[in-house]
Amino acid sequence: MSEFQPKIVAFCCYYCAYSAADLAGSMRLQYPPTVRMIEQPCSGRIDVQLILQAFEDGADGVYVAGCLEGDCHFLKGNYRAKLRVAQAKKILDDVGIGGERVEMFNLSGSMGPRFAEIAHEMHERIKKLGPSPLNKAAANGQLPVASGSE
Repeated sequence: MSEFQPKIVAFCCYYCAYSAADLAGSMRLQYPPTVRMIEQPCSGRIDVQLILQAFEDGADGVYVAGCLEGDCHFLKGNYRAKLRVAQAKKILDDVGIGGERVEMFNLSGSMGPRFAEIAHEMHERIKKLGPSPLNKAAANGQLPVASGSE
């Protein structure tokens, strides 16, 4: 049996976190290929449903990366994202998936090395936690697996 490789979704703010990811790439910093980035116009566009949908679609972990607090291009988007991530954590704890599978990070566009560190941190965290309970249940035939094509 092969070693567990987590599927991690990173919702990244275009102005800061996505720029930090781009800088990490330009600096040739390595981070796990298990992280799949989804560019967002602002971390404030993230809602609880989107985070939960990522888990339904097979993610083992999710993180939201936005601008530094007080430095959002849309004023309070990153504060909204922080509250929504906290709500998602509570829901995931309540349903038995685990709130530690989702996290919020704040970055500036010049923090390429920090972006790579965060990707490594989340990879290691999720690897220790193992597959999402939703993925385990689907593998055992207990839940239908969302195909994402509907």
